[in-house]
Amino acid sequence: MKPELRTLLLTPDAMAAVDAAAAASGIDSFGLMVKAGEVVAATALRLYPGAVRFVVLCGPGNNGGDGYVAARALAACGATVAIHHLGDPARLTGDAQKAYRRCGVIGHPLEAYQPLAGDVVIDAVFGAGLARDVPAAMADLVERIAAAGLPVIAVDLPSGLDGRTGLVRCAAVRATHTVTFMSRKPGHLLLPGRDLCGTVEVYDIGIPARLVAAHAGAMSVNHPSIWGRSIPQATSDSHKYRRGHLTVFSGGSAATGAARLSAMSGLRVGAGLVTLASPQEAMAANAAQTTAVMVKPVDDLSALQAYLQDGRRGAFVLGPGFGVGAHARDFALALKDRLLVLDADGLTAFKEDPQSLFAAFAGGDARLVLTPHEGEFARLFADLAADASLGKVDRALAAAARAHAVVVYKGADTVIAAPDGRALINDNAPPWLATAGSGDVLAGMIGGLLAQGVPAFEAAAAGVWLHGEAGQRAGEGLTAEDLAAVVKPFSALVHLPGRT
Repeated sequence: MKPELRTLLLTPDAMAAVDAAAAASGIDSFGLMVKAGEVVAATALRLYPGAVRFVVLCGPGNNGGDGYVAARALAACGATVAIHHLGDPARLTGDAQKAYRRCGVIGHPLEAYQPLAGDVVIDAVFGAGLARDVPAAMADLVERIAAAGLPVIAVDLPSGLDGRTGLVRCAAVRATHTVTFMSRKPGHLLLPGRDLCGTVEVYDIGIPARLVAAHAGAMSVNHPSIWGRSIPQATSDSHKYRRGHLTVFSGGSAATGAARLSAMSGLRVGAGLVTLASPQEAMAANAAQTTAVMVKPVDDLSALQAYLQDGRRGAFVLGPGFGVGAHARDFALALKDRLLVLDADGLTAFKEDPQSLFAAFAGGDARLVLTPHEGEFARLFADLAADASLGKVDRALAAAARAHAVVVYKGADTVIAAPDGRALINDNAPPWLATAGSGDVLAGMIGGLLAQGVPAFEAAAAGVWLHGEAGQRAGEGLTAEDLAAVVKPFSALVHLPGRT
């Protein structure tokens, strides 16, 4: 994949527009199909040189055309090839019809395929463009292939997956390997699609990168090339106040650990100062277990108002271990003119009246970052969570627009969405980040970046990516304490061209 395309995601509609633009520019569309099919054939031979038989499943569109080209190339190399097609291939049109007529391998109906030991299946039935449930014949075949435990190479996307949302359309093939072209699709990254794609390889088949980029839209893979230059770099005249002051609110004496995880993570990610705003009853517990993090008593709303008199205290994290109720709501609303990461209990506190939160932070640049997991998202955005027609990116974007906030919709496929329509899908988080306290660390990291002056969307995206990198370093079996201990600022991890 070309470096300039590595973060781009193409929806199926965008990919169709790229194909059309390539044809309009004079590029031979059938030549692109031949390149795609031959890449599939070469991948099959590389991965499975000992295959007894390659079984190519061809669909009624251009994905099927890629399959016919692959079957022809495999047969020309001396491999044993069988084709099974969905529908009548004589009704194919355009490039797919040309590929079928040139193939030379006699095909059989999809329903006739009986999996045999030694088969390698090449799935070229639907690809990324599927926008309806798969027919019964395909759903039945999905079950038979799975029961036989055969390796599957998917062309573009496993059949049955929606390329835009990553959702399953009734039934979907589970691939061991997926070959796609020019750019990944959202369905390669979003669950359950990510789990069904196996290893994904992206091949350049000759479409100019400028055409791909022109149709990519506002959805991308989360990567430092998008936000790296927004992260301030320490200079010789830096001092702690210039690097920003983060405040994390602590819960009561029996619930202080989550806030300390957030506070330490904010400090490690580069904030110049971090204060734990603690109820009096928890002062001793917090003071005894912190050194670089300061502790300040803030018991009630009047104490918070006094604390806010210092304008340098610009970024806040509220929610980890804080408790649910009017106290959390009052504190959050008092921060409406500051930068706030609202997490955990802070989110749940607004489940009965989320609009009061959204109204408080409306207007101007986004100042609020919401970090819900699936359950918390449903508490604040019940209608969006219940709408089965929406994918995760759709829900996150609708939530961000409604809340006038950056939404970090957490999970193995975390989506970061902005009110202006930008969206990123994160792909560097290891599965062992799913552990108690991991989200507290993330909230603190985002807060620490906000304190340094990073805009809300970029701070959220950077925090999520750096969180994933920390998880990789900490390794399987990590605890939240391990994770917080290995958090590093961006400048310690990546050197971007042009930065000194």
